[in-house]
Amino acid sequence: MRVIEWRETVANGGPMATMPGEIVLPETRPETEWLLGRPVQKVSPFRRHAVVQASMAAALGAWATGRGQVGTEWRFRLAPNGEVRRPLVPDICYLAYDRLRPLSDADRELPPIAPDVAVEIRSPGDRERYLAHKKAVYFATGTLVFIVVDPRTRTVTVDDLDGSRSTFCGDDVVTVARFPDLAIPLAMLFANLDIPE
Repeated sequence: MRVIEWRETVANGGPMATMPGEIVLPETRPETEWLLGRPVQKVSPFRRHAVVQASMAAALGAWATGRGQVGTEWRFRLAPNGEVRRPLVPDICYLAYDRLRPLSDADRELPPIAPDVAVEIRSPGDRERYLAHKKAVYFATGTLVFIVVDPRTRTVTVDDLDGSRSTFCGDDVVTVARFPDLAIPLAMLFANLDIPE
């Protein structure tokens, strides 16, 4: 494994620490992730992003009750086979209790495993290559489903580890073949974007 050396003072005054085999980035607001060999700060969320993130987290959280935990901006420490461990921070994620229970308290806070479901809410500044890279890293480290929600187009794309892809729009209900009882109506997901007269 190659340890990547990178040091920079960030807004909160903390430099990155490099541990053998792991890139450790300081906490920043918004968070910083390691993408395509360099630190990339997440896009600062605006109204659309924030509103849809809250709606999606609530819908996923209701489904996950009794089976796992849903979190927003939860930092994971992921190492694809033969690569250095690095941080990724999904906008929303789900991690099953069966995979969370064996972890130590410290590892539950910053899991060294991938979430079962990773969700990214698109912002205008998001780069397609970063989303593609995140999806590849998540799937290489154990994520089962990668979901991209686009508040501007009001669409949802669901990619499965098996290579299948579904895109939902209009009055569709988002479904995930791997989790047959998960169903999220797009009308509900995007309802709060509309401001009443």
